[in-house]
Amino acid sequence: MTNLSRRTLLQAAALAPACALGFPSIARAARPEFVFKYGNNLPLTHPLNVRSQEAANHIREASGGRVEIKIFPNNQLGGDTDMLAQVRSGGIEIFTPSALVVSTLAPVAAINAVGFAFSDYQQVWAAMDGKLGAFVRAAMLKAGLASFEKMWDNGFRQTTTSNRPITDAQSMKGLKIRVPVSPLSIDMFKGLGAAPTSLQFSEVYSALQTKIVDAQENPLPIVQVAKLYEVQKFCSLTNHIWDGYWFVLNPRAWNRLPPDLQKLVSGAFNDAAVKQRADVLKLNDTAVADLQSKGLAVNRPQPDTFRAALRSSGFYTQWKQRFGNEAWGLLEQSVGKLA
Repeated sequence: MTNLSRRTLLQAAALAPACALGFPSIARAARPEFVFKYGNNLPLTHPLNVRSQEAANHIREASGGRVEIKIFPNNQLGGDTDMLAQVRSGGIEIFTPSALVVSTLAPVAAINAVGFAFSDYQQVWAAMDGKLGAFVRAAMLKAGLASFEKMWDNGFRQTTTSNRPITDAQSMKGLKIRVPVSPLSIDMFKGLGAAPTSLQFSEVYSALQTKIVDAQENPLPIVQVAKLYEVQKFCSLTNHIWDGYWFVLNPRAWNRLPPDLQKLVSGAFNDAAVKQRADVLKLNDTAVADLQSKGLAVNRPQPDTFRAALRSSGFYTQWKQRFGNEAWGLLEQSVGKLA
């Protein structure tokens, strides 16, 4: 596993523009034959952008300057909806949406976000690098999106609260919790007996501060960056949803690349994905200690009671019908029986 501290990641990101200019012989060569614009919604210092820049540099060097990947981070090319439309139309060639964003075009892409499906990363990667991931990629291609084989990590979502820790499914009863505008998330928390409220993320801090809601759920780095620890007392590592990023491409642009360059580009980004996964794992581990130092009480509930509650509420049966028997069967091959 690659060990990267936050300092190392920041330094790597700061050096990325210099690295991009680090091949003078290539820079003086003829213009690249293929230029791909790649947009995402994450800051330059995020492991996704650090590792993507490394991949882009490698591709340019290994292709002899024939392929150039230009990265536009931090919503420079628009929001998720805008960039999704652009990559389908060919306005940009590459975009990294979360699976929930992709699901607006290919509904089965949201299957990785089924509540309490994955117990750990071993199950996540077995599914998404295996048959389930291949099934989702085929659905995305039908919706007009090509993709690389490896998904990138966005982390497990955790629960923070102001009034009580979440120790089991019973702890969720009546909990006023903010959730994103996602039918899957809303149905999951309703199935646990909570009272979910959909709010834009920009409203979360004030909603917690004024007690409009008592809880929220997000990956730990988001809790850090948004300083939600200032208005929450408990952090329960529920791991209730895992989400990741797909590298999606415009199929026409991708098919213009000759096979040798397709192999180079996909290989570079797939290798970078594995490194990015290790980076995120490291950041999540350090986030726990950091949030504890800021006063959050951290606990680790077991998933069994949550799964049982969702099973008895009909949540799994409902979403099995929505995703279809084939996709659901592939999920259960990696995580065990759900419905």
